[in-house]
Amino acid sequence: MTPVYDVVVVGKANIDYVARGPRLPAPGEGLTGDAFQEAAGGKGANQAVGAARLGARVAIVGRVGGDARGDAVVRALQSEGVDVRHLSRDRETPTGVALCQVDELGRKQILSSMGANARLSAACVRDAAEVFRGARVVLTQLGIPRDACLEAIRLGRSGGARIVLDPAPGLPLEDELLAQIDVVRPNVLEAQALTGVRIRDRQTAREAAQQLLRRGVKAAVVQAANLGDVLLWRDGEVWLPRFELTPIDATGAGDAFSSALAVCLAEGKPLPEAGRFASAAAALATTVLGAQSSLPRRAAVLQLLATS
Repeated sequence: MTPVYDVVVVGKANIDYVARGPRLPAPGEGLTGDAFQEAAGGKGANQAVGAARLGARVAIVGRVGGDARGDAVVRALQSEGVDVRHLSRDRETPTGVALCQVDELGRKQILSSMGANARLSAACVRDAAEVFRGARVVLTQLGIPRDACLEAIRLGRSGGARIVLDPAPGLPLEDELLAQIDVVRPNVLEAQALTGVRIRDRQTAREAAQQLLRRGVKAAVVQAANLGDVLLWRDGEVWLPRFELTPIDATGAGDAFSSALAVCLAEGKPLPEAGRFASAAAALATTVLGAQSSLPRRAAVLQLLATS
């Protein structure tokens, strides 16, 4: 019998190199930092780990190289209980990498090299068709080739799954694609790329979310600068204010939000509850250096919710 997965993630898998310094360097400037971390990462792998730590049954569809970095990515996912049978290995292209710089306020900038992620094809996704059968939620991103993303959405919908899109990196999308999405979760820059609305505050985030709904998305969670998130759907709206925690590194916070949201939807929770749970998970992820290392477990999220 084919296992039923709560969340199937289709996305990038990398190795992250993270350096922290007093501030982010200007062009041409060299700075001395105070911390360094090398760890498995990539939005797809991060979101798979995030969902697994929250108790979900998770499978990932992605591509890494046949190199030591790829081995490290696979080991990290397996250690979290993620099904990696469809994390395919590319013998010609190395595993992708991300170079992450973080300042003392937790702000980040990231430069990535796609590597084997660029060779995740629609055929690779079709080869994983078994994991989509009975899946409750399919979570995917724009950081993989478009045909692979579209195939993930198609297979997810054909199996009756809800589709969550993390639209990173920010790119314009046609209405036909947006109409297939149950929940989209853009940050400020991604929302502007999708809608043309410059996000400055809660009202402009709401305007972007309204536009996304008019274009066919069933629900949108739009980041409102550093204030919080607007969650809008056809029958309601919720404001998700930021939790007041001291940030160390924002890397992985968006992945924590998306994975937590997907887990709640897989559990059948209503959107307002799912949004608040996801917001708490994202806040906790900012308190630890690195991406996968920062992704919280369910007990920590529930504790934050109970004390806030």
